[in-house]
Amino acid sequence: MREMIFYRGRRAAAIENDSLRVTVLEEGGHIAEIADKATGVNPLWTPEWPSIEPSAYDPAAHPIYGGGVDAPLLAGLMGHNVCLDVFGGPSDEEARAGLPVHGETSTARFELENTSTSLTMRAPLRQAQLHFERRIELVDRAVRVREQVENLSGTDRPVGWTQHVTLGPPFLEHDRTEFRAPATRSKVFEGTFGPSDYLASGAEFEWPHAPRAGGGTHDLRRYPGANPSSAYTAQLIDPAREHGYFVAFAPAPGLAFGYVWRRADFPWMGIWEENRARPSAPWNRRTVTRGMEFGVSPFPETRRQMIDRGPLFGTPPCGWIPARGRVRVEYWAILRPAGAIPDELAWPR
Repeated sequence: MREMIFYRGRRAAAIENDSLRVTVLEEGGHIAEIADKATGVNPLWTPEWPSIEPSAYDPAAHPIYGGGVDAPLLAGLMGHNVCLDVFGGPSDEEARAGLPVHGETSTARFELENTSTSLTMRAPLRQAQLHFERRIELVDRAVRVREQVENLSGTDRPVGWTQHVTLGPPFLEHDRTEFRAPATRSKVFEGTFGPSDYLASGAEFEWPHAPRAGGGTHDLRRYPGANPSSAYTAQLIDPAREHGYFVAFAPAPGLAFGYVWRRADFPWMGIWEENRARPSAPWNRRTVTRGMEFGVSPFPETRRQMIDRGPLFGTPPCGWIPARGRVRVEYWAILRPAGAIPDELAWPR
């Protein structure tokens, strides 16, 4: 069964129970909303600019999205998108061949089927010769997500595969929203990430105290203040743990939100901050976001850069899908009332 709805002008499907509502966009497959029905708060980011179907994007007709290689993605981006089979931008050659930023899933049209509390979504990734499937199920205040990637080719494939979870207002507040994660060794993005970088480029550190460019450190467990800032850091999830997680706490609505996953599936967590820094369209120095991005790769970069990087902190920079094989992962999103930030987010039983 498929019940078509429209969410912020986009074709979508939704499932809900007494506590939560989850909305998924047809094009891009983004989880646009995981909303607490009591407060109406959706922790996931909704861009400030109008959202359109990626298939409708035209550079001449839609200069609002900036016209760069990332414009088709930005035209339809919302909430939690899956980066596959690359985490980052395409090479020049891949861009000319039509590969979007963060891979085909970012703009693919999905087949959606849903009941009242579960949803299945499927899409072929023709350029990558992969097939992607995701099943979403509501269980009380948790969202169970199971994904499968099938390799349709006869060769083993190195892949980037990252859950690009992005938080935004009203859940995300300057100098108030707190975060916890079982991270260990970390590294700041090498080179320039944004126009208001405030962390020391390429610096290695122990979570959560990231070295500032001008001296001192910033505690990544709290979102920065209102001054413009941009940053990206890669965090290795504790190898001694079976599960990785992040949990965020918003004091105003009294909500804790986060994801928990198997560390063997996704050993890395990237933190992306865009805090009113980018002057170009469609950002226009208005966007306040924090990405909590767990996956198989430490940094957003081209496929060639990912392979050339090699292991970081003794951990590979990518995943593999065997020839004619399938890889399955499972993770959970949890949204619940809280009086303070939880010390940990546990795998639901």
